[in-house]
Amino acid sequence: FWKFNHSFDIVVPIYVGYIINSGETVIQDRTIYEDAEIFAPNLHDMGLMSTRDFENYKALFNLMIGLVKPPDLLIYLRASVPTLVNQIQQRGRAYEESIRLDYLKMLNERYELWISKYTSSNLLIFNVDNLDFQNNPEDLSKIIDNVNSHIHGLF
Repeated sequence: FWKFNHSFDIVVPIYVGYIINSGETVIQDRTIYEDAEIFAPNLHDMGLMSTRDFENYKALFNLMIGLVKPPDLLIYLRASVPTLVNQIQQRGRAYEESIRLDYLKMLNERYELWISKYTSSNLLIFNVDNLDFQNNPEDLSKIIDNVNSHIHGLF
């Protein structure tokens, strides 16, 4: 674990410095919140991360969160476990084939709990169980229009 911690000593200041000083618009498909609020606690609860390492990780997260501006808009794609399984199968990534249903269910529950308490910025939630924005241009257009109205207002 020392090597992992040591890599954070190098990477975190570079990443945070870039985000803070770039002046650029940044679009991310993941946030720093997710790892700290969903994945790390899940690993800890599964016994795959020690309490010491988890506490160190949370301390690092709390330091970073004080340095990084929250997003202007957080977009949450809500999906049921069956939808998640279908998406995983469609991607066809070999390393995802062994993901267990109970693990997906646990992560999904953690995501829902986290998003229900999220107050750091504007939040837009799409239920993707009934949307196919990859293959249906009308669904994609609805999402884009909704995002644009949240970013730029009605007109």
